[in-house]
Amino acid sequence: MKKRLISNILKTSFLNKEGHVASSLSILDILIALYFNHLKDDDEFILSKGHASLGLYSIFLEKGYISEDDLFSFCQFNSKLGGHPSSHKLEQVKISTGSLGHGLPFSVGLALGKKIKNESGSVYCLIGDGESNEGSIWESALLAGSLGLDNLTCIMDFNRSGERAVKLSTCLDKFKSFNWEIFNVDGHNQQQIKSALDKKCNLPKFIQADTIKGKGCLIMENNPEWHHKSPSSVNELEQMLADINI
Repeated sequence: MKKRLISNILKTSFLNKEGHVASSLSILDILIALYFNHLKDDDEFILSKGHASLGLYSIFLEKGYISEDDLFSFCQFNSKLGGHPSSHKLEQVKISTGSLGHGLPFSVGLALGKKIKNESGSVYCLIGDGESNEGSIWESALLAGSLGLDNLTCIMDFNRSGERAVKLSTCLDKFKSFNWEIFNVDGHNQQQIKSALDKKCNLPKFIQADTIKGKGCLIMENNPEWHHKSPSSVNELEQMLADINI
């Protein structure tokens, strides 16, 4: 399945010359663990790093939420699949995201709302290390910890893409100081991700998932050139598809 997901992401980006492919690939294993092994009907998932939407859309295709034609229409005029996921166009998207640092504040509100209304289910938010330079992430983390929102899980895609600007080497310590349970996993190891997700906690849960930006596409892995770039020719696409590394 993973090879098919990577292939669909690469093909879609090539067809439309759009998408943050490398960011989408770094979160793919996290999305697989969530959507195929963990999320329940009463749970909510928020992709805060909305620019990695191709990763989410590839999962939606695999789950049967969208068609292949939908996926390949990515970023075209009147397509329901934009560069950032929209809650106005997809019922599976709870909140439109993409403006960096906004997904976790929304998630704190959703988790608190569930508590107030005594609703079942948990809220899962996937953030990036780059967007964690935004103050709204830390304001939200502090609030969630002080409220003891044990129905909230924040997963950081720690692909180190932000380290060219500001290093975030102490995120685990920071979240722990804000009264969160902390876990550090290999973001490409399904067993480790699932084990952390399944762990019952009495506090909000923070999972730092150490990932490789562009994972699965050899030319993209840890290569900042591919932050927002698409395959430029049929030959380049075919070479990438042949070199998929899972």
